[in-house]
Amino acid sequence: MKEEALTILSKFNPWWQGKPIEDLPSWKRAKYEELKLWVFNPPSKRAVLLSGPRQVGKTTLILQAIEELLDQGISPKNILYISFDHPLFRAANPDDILEAWRELETKDEGPEYLFLDEAHFVTDFGTWVKHQVDFFKKRRIIFTGSATPLIEADQESGVGRWHSIRISTLSFHEYLKIKKLFFPHIPKVSSFSSLLECTKGELHKLSEGASELVGYFHEYLTKGGFPQTALVDSVTQAQRLLREDIIDKVLKRDLTTLFGVRRVLELEQTFIHLCMHDGGLYDPVNLSKSLGVSKPTIQNFIDLLECAHLVQRVPPFGYGKEIIRARQKIYLADPSIAPSILLKGKTLFEDPKAISQAVETAILSHLETLDPIKVSYWKGDKDKEVDFIFEAEGKVIPIEVKYQSQIKPKLHTEGLVQFCIPKRLQNLRFCQSERAKFNSLEAAPIQVNSCDAEGVKGGDAHEGKSQVLKSFGYNNHEMAIMITKSPKDIGLLPNTTFPILQIPAPLFCYMLEAFTA
Repeated sequence: MKEEALTILSKFNPWWQGKPIEDLPSWKRAKYEELKLWVFNPPSKRAVLLSGPRQVGKTTLILQAIEELLDQGISPKNILYISFDHPLFRAANPDDILEAWRELETKDEGPEYLFLDEAHFVTDFGTWVKHQVDFFKKRRIIFTGSATPLIEADQESGVGRWHSIRISTLSFHEYLKIKKLFFPHIPKVSSFSSLLECTKGELHKLSEGASELVGYFHEYLTKGGFPQTALVDSVTQAQRLLREDIIDKVLKRDLTTLFGVRRVLELEQTFIHLCMHDGGLYDPVNLSKSLGVSKPTIQNFIDLLECAHLVQRVPPFGYGKEIIRARQKIYLADPSIAPSILLKGKTLFEDPKAISQAVETAILSHLETLDPIKVSYWKGDKDKEVDFIFEAEGKVIPIEVKYQSQIKPKLHTEGLVQFCIPKRLQNLRFCQSERAKFNSLEAAPIQVNSCDAEGVKGGDAHEGKSQVLKSFGYNNHEMAIMITKSPKDIGLLPNTTFPILQIPAPLFCYMLEAFTA
């Protein structure tokens, strides 16, 4: 067994024999720069956790970091890569692997770099990392996990021992980059609010750019969230691969191995129900009745699916008593999941409700990459809602998704109006004579009273948050956002009592990463 382990270690680490890493893509995920910082010049003596769903490129990221280490002259003997997903290493003790490493390769001067893939398969891994960080100061440890609560459960005992980097599914901008599609002619703007200052000619050019993006955006919704499927031309083939990864590898294998799930069929039924009701309110009582499964089992299934990064919860907006009885919403981790599981393919675009929900999920997945922020939803009187309430640095931006051909300002802004005017915009009223004056100003998020915003701090805010707010625009004026379908829907929404920026969904997703990069 030991000889076999040494052979596999050598194959995992071809640089020990002076061989290159094969088949690495030239493009890099947006999170690579953050990882690179922690590998080369760590701000503190911590390990690094890359967490996220299967097949989002975590392994590729760490191999790209290894390649750059080698390019900069770091000794190959000081770099170890191991995948605990390999059957031979699933039950292995990491210390035994380190001992085998040193039997093969003697250490050179300088730090040791340990890249440990799929670490959630290792028993009590969090405690092991804590010990390494505390007692081996010259080791830099980067580890990945697709079921991170197993590792994060040890955070209490390992506080300050590792820094987490969340690797989400591909953004629309990354999808285009992977496919080597570039649109340099789309005008660049400094923030979303600066769209309110654009001339008619500039808005027309942006509208033309949005029109070019629509077809690629629809591709992205059906197969574009995962690097492996994004590069597959056939939608049918791409969705088949995604189904296999989710059903066969995550539900039937990973969750069974890691959590001892035995009622796999019922887990699948629960997940399929969530695919059919993406973005729906979470009601464990009704769900248990519908599926014939006990409420505690349903709650456990939801926890497991969240643990595997297949779903995410969106809480209701509010503070204190406002949200005690309010229900969460549950969204899939990526818009391509539901069409793949439900075999929709291109028929997705024949179903207005399904395509609208896919776009809503895409918007959420993009907002969730803006770390650290908080996203919630708001429900008011008479079933009026706002899809997403985006909070950062004590500011609140309401965002409504209306992916339909024609926007009717009075009808489609009822939720935004109910949320904004009574609660946040009491001192801001716009009439036609004031609208032109507003257009010359830099719009910005709604100000939240700092004493009301639990966990959302202003003043000495994190620099990353400031960059996030800059992407939306920051000054002394309020703004809401309506995300639309038609490329022509761009700029200030007419006939509203307060400023609402309308922007087509493809353009919103395309611009968001450019603003925050």
